[in-house]
Amino acid sequence: MAHIHVPDGVPGIRSLVMYRPDTGQHLYALAQALLRNESPLSEAERELIATFVSALNDCNFCAGSHAAAARFLFGQDKDLVDQVIADYQTAPISDKLKALLTIARHVQQDARTVSDELVAEARRQGATDRDIHDTVLIAATFCMFNRYVDGLATLTPDPSAYEAMGERMGTVGYVMPAAPVPIDNS
Repeated sequence: MAHIHVPDGVPGIRSLVMYRPDTGQHLYALAQALLRNESPLSEAERELIATFVSALNDCNFCAGSHAAAARFLFGQDKDLVDQVIADYQTAPISDKLKALLTIARHVQQDARTVSDELVAEARRQGATDRDIHDTVLIAATFCMFNRYVDGLATLTPDPSAYEAMGERMGTVGYVMPAAPVPIDNS
């Protein structure tokens, strides 16, 4: 049960943006900009970074929902998501993405440890300034999202619910729920 009064049965951050649509609209806009708007990284790769950081943070809702979105976006290569979560260094992904995930891991653990050497390695593997920027911002944002969701003890749904969430996120992106449910904000 959530620590505050949010709509019953609405999982994760969705319940929180319904509780505070004035702040929620900005959080969803940020997620849309990071994960769906133009970027040299594919939507699937960006969802994978969000999933990876959420898994490192043990945020079951965010890891589950974004893994489902990444699986949907990777399509036939959806098994990559679970391979990255298990051990990204041995997963069949590009060396560039491995270098970017290493940077994301450092952001998740202690962003001050993102070193010149890590950035140089990402560049050696083909990463651009925009790739590095977007990776750091996605990792930092998902640390905040993970703490927001878990800090208020939002609903984590049954694992069977994630596939539909992933398809919705993969097709329509991050849009506010149609109508906020009235809630006593006291």
